[in-house]
Amino acid sequence: MSYKKIFSPKMVEKSEAATDGVGDQREGSVYVYTDDIILAVNVALATRRPLLVRGQSGGGKSSLARNVANVLNYRYYETVVSSRTQARDLQWEVDLLRRLHDAQIREKDFSSDMKRYVTPGPLWWAFDRKSAIALVGSDAEPGYPQEHAEAARAVVLLDEIDKADPDVPNNLLVPLGSLQFTVEETLQEVKTTEKRAPLVFITTNDERELPAAFLRRCVEVKLPDAADKRLVAIGKAHFPKLRAQLLQSIAKHMSQTVTAPGAAAPTTTTMPSPAEYLDTLRACDTLEIKPESPDWKNVVQMTLWKHGRSAPKEEEDGDAAAE
Repeated sequence: MSYKKIFSPKMVEKSEAATDGVGDQREGSVYVYTDDIILAVNVALATRRPLLVRGQSGGGKSSLARNVANVLNYRYYETVVSSRTQARDLQWEVDLLRRLHDAQIREKDFSSDMKRYVTPGPLWWAFDRKSAIALVGSDAEPGYPQEHAEAARAVVLLDEIDKADPDVPNNLLVPLGSLQFTVEETLQEVKTTEKRAPLVFITTNDERELPAAFLRRCVEVKLPDAADKRLVAIGKAHFPKLRAQLLQSIAKHMSQTVTAPGAAAPTTTTMPSPAEYLDTLRACDTLEIKPESPDWKNVVQMTLWKHGRSAPKEEEDGDAAAE
């Protein structure tokens, strides 16, 4: 693309420490980019806005953040959001139970200094690593030891934001917009500058609608659906020694449409994800099962066409064995 790139990765980024894709790897050592994904990261860097990443589960949303950090040589912090996560947890936490315990056993000698009970959250580490270390020491840093510990900037991943209470995204507007927040218990100000601002990735599976005010303040990108060509590229990046025929056969099988009983035209089901594609490749490679093997149909049923998904009609008729 004809623009000045702040972030300019290879279309297939693969580090020396790359694994072979087993399980739901999150280290981001392998990633297959598209022009739109690269542009979205550049826009987020230029605007200092969070990058909201949409896409199917297992489509590479989480590993994108880690790979970008690796390419840029930034520090990296992540939090997997749950239904119990509060916006303040992403900034700092207070151990009130420990403070109560100390108050009970120390009696008159008890210190009311709240600093000892405050723990920096991922945004604090990303905004101002120096003050976080001064408070709790570098050994408490998430992901310690950091691969790029001395980097001025960081990547922060807030994973699956749609699982949080609806108020959480709105409560993050001020710290993410102003690049600062105040710790209520100690009145300490934590802030950064535009030049040191973290690149924040926020992922969503679209399980819950996000507030309009929050969406307005984000740059947004939707990861592409797993078309044959992209699936093969992903498979080749993770398993470079596999035969092209196997990569292509499984990718083609995944992209076929399904005709429901009595329907006049093919209907689309929830398609398998790239992560499930990698599972299928690993199973077939390890067990030496090929598309023409007797166990092929059972393998793809176990790895791809599960959770009520319907296998393509070609597979049901046994035509896939002719691949």
